[in-house]
Amino acid sequence: MLPPSVKQTLWSYDTDKIDKTKDKRLIISQVLNFGSKDATDWAIDNYGKKIIKTVAMSIPKGQWGKKSLNYWSLILGFDQNQIKPRFN
Repeated sequence: MLPPSVKQTLWSYDTDKIDKTKDKRLIISQVLNFGSKDATDWAIDNYGKKIIKTVAMSIPKGQWGKKSLNYWSLILGFDQNQIKPRFN
């Protein structure tokens, strides 16, 4: 079950149908872009920084908020120039 802080980032989804494992890319993407400290702490505790970094680097630039991308690229240590502009 997802905590309320994470559910808030998934406002356009039926959170009762979201699976923490199967939908980790969606959850991580939404939490990194829109999550509170509680939501991001939960994501780090549940997925680990390595998985979050891998997912973050696979999120197309068009799905990132500019401030969020700047912040998380510094925190997770990845080069924003490696992010593709859209899905392949």
